[in-house]
Parts: sequence; structure tokens; C-alpha cells
Amino acid sequence: MKYLFLLHSPGGPPQDQAGVLIDCAPLQPASSATTVRVRDGQTILTDGPAAELREQFGGYTLVECADLDEALRWAATIPAASTGWVEVRPVIAVQVPS
Repeated sequence: MKYLFLLHSPGGPPQDQAGVLIDCAPLQPASSATTVRVRDGQTILTDGPAAELREQFGGYTLVECADLDEALRWAATIPAASTGWVEVRPVIAVQVPS
């Protein structure tokens, strides 16, 4: 199962000794975001993040693990877990229409 780690602090990816790492990257500051909404068929673009929060995501890591316990063990190895926190979320598998 895939898990997304949302990093709430600067920090690098976990050491990938077991081949679980799929992708990871730091994010530009929230001020660089553009929010897209579609209402009544009209696309509305807003500069900035969708929600004004004190804490912002610093990056993400995507892993594939056997279960949540394994994902949590990997999340604990990320430097962001020591300086901020790591939110771990299971990814729902979706079939992309062809």
C-alpha cells in the first residue's frame, strides 16, 4: 500500500534501505501556490494556498509499505520528524480512465 508523508518541517527523505521510497521533494513556499476552484463552470484562480494556516507543508515523501506499522517506522526516520512532524496518510488506489 502507498503512504504519503506530509512533512511539516524542512528535512530530507528517509534512508531508502528497503526500496520503499517512490518519490520525494521539498515544496516551494505556500506563497508560491495558486489555488484552482471551478464554480458554475467558471475557473477561479487565487494566488496563495487554499487555506491560511500557521504551519505549512515543507515537502512530501511517497512510499510503498506492507502496512501502516511499516510506514510509521519509515516516517520516524525522516529528519522532519525530529524538527517538526510528519503526517502519514494512506493513498487510495484509483483507476485512471483510459
